[in-house]
Amino acid sequence: MKNKVEEYRKLLGEKQEDLASIVGVSRQTIISIEKGKYNPSILLAFKIANHFGKSIEEIFIYEEEN
Repeated sequence: MKNKVEEYRKLLGEKQEDLASIVGVSRQTIISIEKGKYNPSILLAFKIANHFGKSIEEIFIYEEEN
């Protein structure tokens, strides 16, 4: 799954630590999400999307694997 977390975070001028603190996870979790190495829980995805004022679908892009 691709995502736009880093893009929206940078638009707000936030550091990874800032976003991590706001949504209640570690900086390492944010790094892993941004790199596409970790898919967040639905609750965390909602928290991140809500923080950016976007829908989950605007932040997280599901791609079917062949």
